[in-house]
Amino acid sequence: MGVAMADEVGIPSARAIESALPAVEKAVEIRRGLAAARPDAFLPDLATALNNQSLMLSSLGRREDALAAIEEAVVIYRGRAAARPDAFLPDLATALSNQSLRLTELGRREDALAAIEEAVEIRRGLAAARPDAILPNLAMSLSNRSAMLSGLGRREDALAAIEEAIVIYRGRAAARPDAFLPDLATALSSRSNRLSSLGRREDAIAAIEEAVEIWRGLAAARPVAFLADFATALSNQSGCLSAVGRREDAVTAVEKAVEIRRGLAAARPEAFLPDLATALNNESGCLSDLGRREDALTVIEEAVEIRRGLAAARPQAFLPDLAIALGNRSLMLGGLGRREDALAAIEEAVSLALPALERARDVVADAGMKVVQTYLRRCEEAKGDPNPDLIERIRRVLVTAGLVADEHE
Repeated sequence: MGVAMADEVGIPSARAIESALPAVEKAVEIRRGLAAARPDAFLPDLATALNNQSLMLSSLGRREDALAAIEEAVVIYRGRAAARPDAFLPDLATALSNQSLRLTELGRREDALAAIEEAVEIRRGLAAARPDAILPNLAMSLSNRSAMLSGLGRREDALAAIEEAIVIYRGRAAARPDAFLPDLATALSSRSNRLSSLGRREDAIAAIEEAVEIWRGLAAARPVAFLADFATALSNQSGCLSAVGRREDAVTAVEKAVEIRRGLAAARPEAFLPDLATALNNESGCLSDLGRREDALTVIEEAVEIRRGLAAARPQAFLPDLAIALGNRSLMLGGLGRREDALAAIEEAVSLALPALERARDVVADAGMKVVQTYLRRCEEAKGDPNPDLIERIRRVLVTAGLVADEHE
């Protein structure tokens, strides 16, 4: 029987994955040949190899191929589980969880939810018989289900799912804190996000503050393992504090996150520079809210330069982030009355964002329209004409997305 799979976990660097992928693909082909001759003996091993292949392909941005691999694994495990449920239902649930993530990456949210809900139900049944072994996996699937429900706008259901996961993790952490406190803290951060989306801002602050304190203790004991998580929680706390007008506290939290991420990035730039840029982006917004516009501009310019370097090396992964940072730089420049510079920044942002919008028009309603509106506003403020080539490309994207009629600009 194949090695039992864990749900998707942290991934090594892109360079390491690219180097390892040929060996994994070769393993898949070898196991496919063995399984054709002796399916009972080798199909589970093929499914395990396909899961690993899917994980690597996803990390390299090959999303359609990643989905195809995990869907083949699901088919195999479904067949095995029908014949031997005690042996293979756990593997089927894991494969369904990973299939759900691949579907989410492709914007197929309803299909992703269906997959994770099947995984939840399988694990709920398994946990009734073997709670110590299965409850943590059930909590993981509930956390993923919560995220997918939230993405579909089903906010109350999303909150209920993460709260069920928290109950499980809290019980596990009481018995085995070293093993389950990180999971509890992660779930509390998610609960904070769910509460924020429902307008329950004070409750959201309480949840993220509990998470921050857990991560603070874990990071003090094991900084290499947990400082990055502590910084993420501080950034989330900053956002919650800003939402209720506690702007000075928000700046304090995000500045601590930046300090941590700067140290991590100095030691391991490939792993942590993207997080540093995100924290700087958040810090810039907090400083701007306090009226510290020059400081906000300085910070966002550092974020832009970091993301420019990342995008030069890995454009598919980081050009969207660069576009976001440039959009925020435009905002800061506009607030300082530097209208020509603000227009140049947003025009570059639109130029970078358009290829992504043309490939994935389902995101237009959420992000694309904001970029377009900001660009047109900056043109008006600077008394400049929009770039006609950009406007035509924008028009085509909006028409295809059904947001404007074909005859209108």
